[in-house]
Amino acid sequence: MKSYLAAAVCMTSTPDVDHNLNQAEELIELAVNQGAKLVGLPENFSFLGEDKDKIAQGEDIAQRSEKFLIRMAQRFQVTILGGGFPTPLQGDKSRVHNTALLIDPNGLELARYEKIHLFDVNVPDGNNYCESNTVMAGKSLPDICEVNNLGKIGLSICYDVRFPEVYRHLSRQGAEVIFIPAAFTAYTGKDHWEVLIRARAIENTVYVIAPAQTGNHYARRCTHGHSMIVDPWGSILSSTGSQIGVAIAEINPQRLHKVRQQMPCLQHRVFA
Repeated sequence: MKSYLAAAVCMTSTPDVDHNLNQAEELIELAVNQGAKLVGLPENFSFLGEDKDKIAQGEDIAQRSEKFLIRMAQRFQVTILGGGFPTPLQGDKSRVHNTALLIDPNGLELARYEKIHLFDVNVPDGNNYCESNTVMAGKSLPDICEVNNLGKIGLSICYDVRFPEVYRHLSRQGAEVIFIPAAFTAYTGKDHWEVLIRARAIENTVYVIAPAQTGNHYARRCTHGHSMIVDPWGSILSSTGSQIGVAIAEINPQRLHKVRQQMPCLQHRVFA
């Protein structure tokens, strides 16, 4: 692969699907106008609202999300990650999967991943989250996808970032770029987000593209933002901060090779 520009989108999704898709389209176009060939949207990009509404609208959100990703990829001739949206389960209308989808410029599906680690946490700021109330955990670790001109790409979603075995699994398959799309809580994000993203890049010597949600979405649901792209040395190449926007950075295979020569920890693994 040759060097190319990638983008991590930072947006504030709400319960309004139309609003969210319009916002996402504007940010994708902004990224493409800056030369991005690979664009990542955050978790919950098409809907971030109450659980009851997610279930009631789940099938419609899924259909609209997939059609949107296909249309955007074809229109802008880029590869796009939809970092997480509800997809229906067969025979169970009370829950959905949280699914990430990678689409190529022809509108073809390259990879699909159903989130395996669900966020069931009582955060110290008083907000309680129980993702498993409405989401069925995926049953399979993600596989890498070798994409023409973009390298070997691995997928994950948000809370997965706290489970390093997911990323070791991807690096063992040869991952060069890993997506970590998220809707990270504002409270935990200020202390943990950057540290975790950089750690996953450093320990696996990979580029990490981390699109994120930011701001207030509804009621007391607030997220940290700071979409970023981190290189294999752990350096932050670009970040949006807490603002809506896009982080743009170069994915450089020569830099990847150099870091892996300087720090050959993947060759020194003993147990994993």
